[in-house]
Amino acid sequence: MVATEVDLQALLKRVEQLEARVRDLEAGITDSFAVPRAPVAAAPPAPPAREEISEETLAVISAAIASFLGVKAKIRQIRLVGREAWAQQGRVS
Repeated sequence: MVATEVDLQALLKRVEQLEARVRDLEAGITDSFAVPRAPVAAAPPAPPAREEISEETLAVISAAIASFLGVKAKIRQIRLVGREAWAQQGRVS
């Protein structure tokens, strides 16, 4: 397909219009945008909220461990694991 002189003229006219529009937009920009601003320090992430485990939940966990092991075990620590760890372990399996 060969471009005609009319097509080229129309294209050149459109480019000139776009150049004029860019010049107008650039002229409208104020100097406040050109002044570099000091970066704002990001606030450190808040520590995750500790959820308390109720006495009933602790008793259920203790009973489940005792029935699995066959003996009563002393629970030293219980911590909640986020969903991401469970999802990652599922992908590993």
